[in-house]
Amino acid sequence: MAPRRTDTSAKPAKKKKARSAPKKTRAAAKAAGAKRSTKGPKAPQPKKGAKAGTAADRPEKARLLSSEVVFEGRLFRVSRDKIVEPTGLHSERDVVRHNGSAVILAVDRSKSKKNPWIVMERQYRHAANRFLWEVPAGKLEPGEDALSGAKRELAEETGYQAKSWKPLVEYWPSPGFVGESMQLFLAEGLFAGESKPDEDERIELRLVKLSEILKMIEKGEIHDGKTLNAVLLYAWLHGRKRKK
Repeated sequence: MAPRRTDTSAKPAKKKKARSAPKKTRAAAKAAGAKRSTKGPKAPQPKKGAKAGTAADRPEKARLLSSEVVFEGRLFRVSRDKIVEPTGLHSERDVVRHNGSAVILAVDRSKSKKNPWIVMERQYRHAANRFLWEVPAGKLEPGEDALSGAKRELAEETGYQAKSWKPLVEYWPSPGFVGESMQLFLAEGLFAGESKPDEDERIELRLVKLSEILKMIEKGEIHDGKTLNAVLLYAWLHGRKRKK
């Protein structure tokens, strides 16, 4: 009987998986990228002697080559201007020219300093095709001082006058094509009088608590831009003042 043969050959060794190089962490990758980018162009350095908010930082005005009035109405006119912008760009712009407006946030704090009453108006606006809740405002007459215009508009539209007036901000609601600036004033120390609105104005007057107007804003019930700016700015300033 033939002896059994024993297989003495070694079994093939299992191949060990090659270890992959450790992945770079995000921080390391960013650091490596930062090192590689150090040879790029340097950021422009501010000019010596120029401070933020000074006249040295203000952009130059455009150079007007020609201007033609293409429309003129009761409230505004439209001009077609050919200009060279401060950047050197030659362009032609149609601009709605307007004398500017005064906006009044009339506040009554006699009953509550934490939650004062705000003078609000509701009137129909044909351009928006809806009734809007707004703070009092009006167009300035040619050459009229903004504060004088604000006092006149508040008295005419609401009958209210104020003992204290404070400018808050001047802004351009649509500077892409409208040359109207709006100057916002805070009026306090109110006392009532007789209103004298224009013949084409039908105004519903209300006194509304600040907290209620903020709720209306949250619900999307205030659509007028100047009112949003006025109320939200005042609420922020009012809250910051109370924290001090």
